[in-house]
Amino acid sequence: MTTLTETTVAGIDDQRIASENSTTKFMVALDVDGTLVDHDGHMSVPVREAAQAVVAAGHDVLIATGRSLNATLPIIEQIGIDRGYAVCCNGGVTLRLDPDLTDGYEIIHKATFDPAPALRALRQKLPTAKYALEDEDGNFLSTERFQDASFGVEAIGVDFQTLLEATAVRLVVFSTENTPEEFTATIQEIGLAGVTYSVGWTAWLDIAAAGVTKASALERLRGQLGAEPHRTVAIGDGRNDIEMLGWAGRGVAMGQAPEEVIAAADEVTHSVFDDGAAHVLRSLLA
Repeated sequence: MTTLTETTVAGIDDQRIASENSTTKFMVALDVDGTLVDHDGHMSVPVREAAQAVVAAGHDVLIATGRSLNATLPIIEQIGIDRGYAVCCNGGVTLRLDPDLTDGYEIIHKATFDPAPALRALRQKLPTAKYALEDEDGNFLSTERFQDASFGVEAIGVDFQTLLEATAVRLVVFSTENTPEEFTATIQEIGLAGVTYSVGWTAWLDIAAAGVTKASALERLRGQLGAEPHRTVAIGDGRNDIEMLGWAGRGVAMGQAPEEVIAAADEVTHSVFDDGAAHVLRSLLA
């Protein structure tokens, strides 16, 4: 079962202002890993400066990432977004950013699900894989002390039964013994139901609640911001960006993206190692 928890995103005045500005603003959705930062987590100076310039120009720039909240906040700070929105956990969590708030942000939407059916099915086929999940309180629970920078917090080691009993926002599965292609074949064989999933560059699986993607979260925000579909831009490189690139009026794949990601995009930029995101961002300032 999917549970959606929301608070109001924008008031009448906010919507009026957004409508007035919709003809001059772009709504820009930016993936993080492999797009804004390389696979070592480094953001180049050209990318940072281009992103900051687009923010300063008044466009609605949103981070849209598979990362969890605490791993997303440093990226938001680096590119200078202090007001607006961000999408984390592949659409599972949406933030409203406002410097007047105590923490500078609030969670306005959260989609949770029961991970037990997926966990049981996956463990039968992938008994040696590592499993972790973000629970509804923002904690990360993991088997075998599984840790990743995208979690943003130190994972708490638990047994598999504890994972089965938790309520999840994000479920992660990692296997060192499988290729991404083998991982995809296994998932298709299992026939996961009631969840949305994507396979990463390695044998890495991210699972969210059914129907929840970066695109679903961004579409909700697009309506609130009053952005016209043709003035939406998205840049990404991963399989979890496919829906987002199809959603955007201008979907741009990074140069190093897999073939199926490139196929979903309207255009392709340079790779993350050649500052591909900066080229796209600077084009919005012309």
